[in-house]
Amino acid sequence: MKHIFDLTDKVALITGGAAGIGFGIAEQFIDLGAKVVITDLFQDKLDEAKSILGGNCYTYVNNVTKKELHESLIEDIQSKIGPLDILVNNAGRHCKKPSIETTDEEFQAVIDTNLNSVFALTRAALKYMIPNKNGSIINISSMSAIFGLTEVVAYSSSKTALLGLTRTLASEYSHHGIRINAIAPGFIESKMFLDIMEKDPARKAKILDRTPSKRFGQPSDIGKAASFLASDASAFITGVCLPVDGGNSIGF
Repeated sequence: MKHIFDLTDKVALITGGAAGIGFGIAEQFIDLGAKVVITDLFQDKLDEAKSILGGNCYTYVNNVTKKELHESLIEDIQSKIGPLDILVNNAGRHCKKPSIETTDEEFQAVIDTNLNSVFALTRAALKYMIPNKNGSIINISSMSAIFGLTEVVAYSSSKTALLGLTRTLASEYSHHGIRINAIAPGFIESKMFLDIMEKDPARKAKILDRTPSKRFGQPSDIGKAASFLASDASAFITGVCLPVDGGNSIGF
């Protein structure tokens, strides 16, 4: 049974993989034997991540909104590391402010990063995965795609649209042996998030009160879920959104 989770020699690309959820996913994939490519905007962050992740981590400075570079990124990975088996669309952009104050430019910037860039990179990856009749694509959505959160209109719109993208692509390409799924993370710990919670104890209490697990998640929690969706353990699962939120989306 343990072998169906094995990712030995699989090649994975994780956008925004130098920190946070992306790093947590990279860590789990490498533990399962994968060769993992992580991208980020800054080389120093990538170097720091690689120093922890080790020799099976490969780094590329990349801005996902530079869609004209997607093809060359995939081509370089294919030629230098191996055929791409797994794509995790994790890189994202946030904008927290009242909807009425959100400008068209701010809204479009979030949509371009969180949706348009995901589609473009996925399209580039599919061109290589289809001939191989193999692949797992995982889109990182959000709990804001499941229920209403205030002051994140652009973010929630982009993450909700990702679910439609996931279902459509799964319907089109699953018969090629390529599975496309999404994960909706709950409240996941990071230094920035914990600092915010300490400054707003009422909000922290509210979040934990409606979370049946009574704790915040860890990046490794998302990494384990992504490992499941990347592996043969989920061979008959495609087109789904998996909430990983300690029950927050169903808590009362």
